Amino acid sequence: MSKVQEAKEKLKGSIAPVITPFKQDESLDLDTFKSLINWQIESGSHGISVTGTSGEPSSLTVEERELVMETAIKTIDGRVPFAPGTGSVNFNEALRLTKAAQEMGADAAMVIVPYYNKPSQHALYNHYKTIADAVDIPIVVYNIPGRTGVNLEVKTLARLVEDCPNIIGAKESNKDFEHVNRVLLNCGRDFKLFSGIELLCYPMLTIGGAGSISATANVAPAQVAEMHNAWMEGNTERALELHYELMPLNDVLFKDTNPAPVKAALGMMGKIEPVLRKPMALPTQELQDEIREVLKSYNILPEGVSTN
Repeated sequence: MSKVQEAKEKLKGSIAPVITPFKQDESLDLDTFKSLINWQIESGSHGISVTGTSGEPSSLTVEERELVMETAIKTIDGRVPFAPGTGSVNFNEALRLTKAAQEMGADAAMVIVPYYNKPSQHALYNHYKTIADAVDIPIVVYNIPGRTGVNLEVKTLARLVEDCPNIIGAKESNKDFEHVNRVLLNCGRDFKLFSGIELLCYPMLTIGGAGSISATANVAPAQVAEMHNAWMEGNTERALELHYELMPLNDVLFKDTNPAPVKAALGMMGKIEPVLRKPMALPTQELQDEIREVLKSYNILPEGVSTN
């Protein structure tokens, strides 16, 4: 079986986009990082991604991103698929990181639409085509227009899929549900479509999506994985029930820029030191209090942790 076919078979369900934990001095906390990955796998997550939006990649050096990826793949040890984020606003960095993911043995590389520069559709095609041609690793395009400033249009994506056999899927953090429907119509029903919008994780499954890469899985991995398990088992009623059960948690985790609320929540859960690198910062105390109340309602605060 080819790498592309193997990735299409393996990549599905809840791919957890694990955060990058830091110590109080803002250095990498790799021991905690390993613990988070093990917890994700034990909780039922179907795959692991790192250095995507939740992993604060723009606050990491290229060398740190490579170290995070290497630590992740060694910790995963083949238990679940691994699809790290390797994109960058800098083309050469994106190419270097994608090649590094291939050399490490990652199952796929998630490559974000370059941010800030706002390239044209023609430029985006050239960017992805050049990277895809330079590697053998399967590629999942990451389209998040709210943070990149530009939307990868369906016709551009369809052209890339036609011209690049190793572009196998997309993480669509796009609130335009008409857009994501047209992705599958134009790229093929076997195209691996993952939701990056929490409230669209269930709806995207219903139109033929493969799963989600959802920041909420950092905080409630078992529940997010269970929603996908229920769907795959044909228990649509249970999947829909979990969709609505997760909604208050999804909402509060996006009242500030991701991953600030997620890191605050994981700190309250005793999983990490809640530290972000500047210019990011923890949410206001008012929002942290709201997050704590929501976590309390889900019974995911550990015993002995104050809920006041």
